[in-house]
Amino acid sequence: MVAEAVKVGEKRYRERGGRYFEDFEVGATYEHRPGRTITETDNTWFTLLTNNTHPIHYDAEYAKHTEFGQRLVVSTLTVSIVTGMSVSDMSQKAIANLGWTDIMLPNPVFAGDTIYAESEVLEKRPSKSRPGQGIVKFKTTAKNQRGQVVCSYFRTILVMGRDNDIEAKAGY
Repeated sequence: MVAEAVKVGEKRYRERGGRYFEDFEVGATYEHRPGRTITETDNTWFTLLTNNTHPIHYDAEYAKHTEFGQRLVVSTLTVSIVTGMSVSDMSQKAIANLGWTDIMLPNPVFAGDTIYAESEVLEKRPSKSRPGQGIVKFKTTAKNQRGQVVCSYFRTILVMGRDNDIEAKAGY
């Protein structure tokens, strides 16, 4: 996480994180830490929250008879956790998510797996219609504790430039 401490009063500082448009470097890879161990509770709650009724996610007896032999973590939970892991570094200063593409889930995730993620900046350019802002495209890849890729996607964001910091302007 890229963080800075901004003085907001007498002997008072506030942490602010994230990268401005100018801080992204095409070709650079940013590792997102700490890792995140996914629990049975995470999977059960997400299954209930999203109304995902496929029994492979919550019925141990059913899952035991599949090729995986156990319950799978809901794939959209994996994508959500990986995205969340990248926020403090990649999109803390984003104005908008412009999209995700080519989401791939080449290996299953099980409760107890620990996920580690990283993002490589592929492109960046100043916004043509929004001065002081820019568009950044990056590829995020997540691996489990065994080094197997479990998730990857391309993501494009609109991010504020250093001189267009809405947090600073709002006194946040």
